[in-house]
Amino acid sequence: MSATSAEPDALEGLNAAQREAVLHFEGPILVLAGAGSGKTRVLTMRIARLIEHHGVDPRRILAVTFTNKAAGEMRERVTRLLGAEPEGMWAGTFHAIGARLLRREAALVGRTPAFTIYDEDDALALVRRVMDRLHISPKEWAPKAIRAAISDAKNALVSPEEYAKLAHDPLARAVAVVYPQLETALREANAADFDDLLLLPVRVLEQHPDRLAEYRRRFQFILVDEYQDTNRAQYRLIALLGGEHGNVLVVGDDDQSIYGWRGADLRNILDFEKDFPAAHVVRLEENYRSTPQVLELANVVISANTARRGKTLRATREAGERVTLVGSLDERDEAEYVAEEVLARRSADRMLELRDIAVLYRTNAQSRSLEESFRRRALSYRLVGAMRFYDRREIRDLVSYLKLIANPADDEAFRRAVGVPRRGLGDATLEQLAERAAAAHIPLLAASARADLHDGMRPAARQALADFAALITRHRARAADASVDELLQSLIEDIRYTDVLRAEGPDGPDRLENVRELIAGAAETVIDDGGELGLTPLDHFLQRAMLISDFDRQDPDADAVTMMTLHNAKGLEFPLVFITGLEEGLFPLSRAHDSPNELEEERRLFYVGITRAERKLYLSHARSRRRNGETMPSVPSSFLRGIPSILIEERSTIRLRATGRGALPQSAAMRRPGAPVSRSSGWDPDIDASQDTPRFVKGERVRHARFGEGSVVELSGVGRETKVTVDFDDETVGRKRLVVAYAGLERGWE
Repeated sequence: MSATSAEPDALEGLNAAQREAVLHFEGPILVLAGAGSGKTRVLTMRIARLIEHHGVDPRRILAVTFTNKAAGEMRERVTRLLGAEPEGMWAGTFHAIGARLLRREAALVGRTPAFTIYDEDDALALVRRVMDRLHISPKEWAPKAIRAAISDAKNALVSPEEYAKLAHDPLARAVAVVYPQLETALREANAADFDDLLLLPVRVLEQHPDRLAEYRRRFQFILVDEYQDTNRAQYRLIALLGGEHGNVLVVGDDDQSIYGWRGADLRNILDFEKDFPAAHVVRLEENYRSTPQVLELANVVISANTARRGKTLRATREAGERVTLVGSLDERDEAEYVAEEVLARRSADRMLELRDIAVLYRTNAQSRSLEESFRRRALSYRLVGAMRFYDRREIRDLVSYLKLIANPADDEAFRRAVGVPRRGLGDATLEQLAERAAAAHIPLLAASARADLHDGMRPAARQALADFAALITRHRARAADASVDELLQSLIEDIRYTDVLRAEGPDGPDRLENVRELIAGAAETVIDDGGELGLTPLDHFLQRAMLISDFDRQDPDADAVTMMTLHNAKGLEFPLVFITGLEEGLFPLSRAHDSPNELEEERRLFYVGITRAERKLYLSHARSRRRNGETMPSVPSSFLRGIPSILIEERSTIRLRATGRGALPQSAAMRRPGAPVSRSSGWDPDIDASQDTPRFVKGERVRHARFGEGSVVELSGVGRETKVTVDFDDETVGRKRLVVAYAGLERGWE
């Protein structure tokens, strides 16, 4: 059935707000889409309507999604609605769209279309190399700190020249020296890091009006999902492409903005009408995912935030179970409860699959005790985000070869590949080669093939370099015709990589299995743009490998409980959800109390976790938890305050009850801010999370072993990260901000 004949029925299935968004044609529109409100349906139906009803050529549509998986699902849904593939439509993540645009315009940014995309490890290795060349000691400035500062600058569209003008502190001045040299090194390696995939397209459009005009003509309709998580560079890209015609639809939820720590700017969605004054605003508030009990809790929690446009989720599902709040003795007790409850729920409901269950936590380190409990009971689980498939050592080894085959100028790929398997090439030989390559202004691979640059090296080293260069040259020739899986198999045979892994002992079989999976994935590589860019299958495979997320690779049919951080849970949904570790100092993190914006983002993260649950939600906290090598007392998260007791069913584990302390009283856990606290409850939410950390008050006199006596003027943070600001009497010392747990302050000095 064509979309034309099916369209009236499809529109009838929409609620009033969804229909309003789908029927909107020209001009800017902001869709404030609450969790589970059917935004994907709105996006796909709008695309189908633009094509079928308004006659828009699919090539004139740009759809930007948050994950590669979402892009694939969007294309599949549109295809089903239309009855045909929307050929020529660009759909993908910001980074994938940016990479595609750069393949077309590579010459304008000093690259070729076969440029390499550097992942975080590649980029960090290059930063270290640049620092070494500039004689900047990694002991003085951590390469990760330098790399992070440059990444922030790129995402904020700050050029090396602008950064140098703004560099006022010692770290910034070190960054200002490295930044321009790093840009040169990337260009010479015919490479781009993840941040460049956003920065360079913006630079192309800003500096080349003819290219901007062409892309504006090309993309007459732009749709952006998860707009609340866009950073400055992403915002600028959309503003440039859609600034003339204004046919921009952005979908987002300000209550789910959780990536401020990596540059996302909540103001992009809060101030959308300032950028597009004629914007139409639609609110999607009907929730099709969760029960009323889950949504009531979500609405109460997020209402405590002030930086929001405001909306209230309304349930369309029938009533279900109340949310369960569980108190446990420690993290092992908490994990035991979760595992036992999973078994009990499965026993009570044979239709419930393990894949229907998710266990969420604030930090990856929390998975350890959960994994142990699940393994003891032979419960299958999968970890998301612990280690990306393409970050495994054996996969990085082989991908470095593929990168070098595709891009002979990639020196970082050369350095890794030439060492696997061992060829008797030591660091001294490779540094000697690097010096001669730099002097000759050629890449390391080209230098390996130049016998005249090997003078003074050992005969064995000279032969090894020549053999390696010949190996890569042979496979470059094969890459022109061979499929990626065939190329991989040939390469593995040539370097006898299977023997290398087998010689590693017990880990060998697992690593070999990963290699087989890499080959299988390579066999599935298809060029999904009709060869428009003239790239080889290898180029497409490498781009996909660098941009794919860990969850994109998950088998949706695997029957296993999903364990992941709350950040990784964004965009997903499960019938049964556990949110663990709801303790002050852990969730929210201690540092969040230093900034209202950070604390509100932590609360939005809690809201995201809550709204992943379809039927049943569990919240849990422990009385003590082992953190940083020591067991520390804990108190329930401040996020639990203000929740009406009627929304919560409280439980405590057997081990906690055996201590005689029992569960957290509702009067304390659910009290609203300002309500009195029963001191007999054993919990005061206003006390720092670590009761072993000294507590001070403003105006109190203290003494420091080095700085002398002074007065407390400010306090911030909780637990082990409580900070105190002291005005010391010695004017040469002045005001100092100290971490209480480590400062060794003594109180009561007059």
